[in-house]
Amino acid sequence: MSKRLPKFATDEEAETFLDPSRDLSDYITPENFQPYQAEAARKDKSINLRISERLLDAVRREAEARGMPYQRFIRQAIARALTPPQH
Repeated sequence: MSKRLPKFATDEEAETFLDPSRDLSDYITPENFQPYQAEAARKDKSINLRISERLLDAVRREAEARGMPYQRFIRQAIARALTPPQH
């Protein structure tokens, strides 16, 4: 079982931890890799959307649980809703 990476308060703390001489094999293992879907398309349009505070809180919690910003989570949810199911 791998160790969890610590949370860093500053970039300097992260740089110190990720020093090239450090062995990270206890932290980075095949078991803790997660798929990452990069967003390559340019985001050149903006929208203003009113939703309830309760819904926004739920969106933010789910995005945090998935380790992503909530606006990216919303974009991905919209894209999933518009993508036809594959059989």
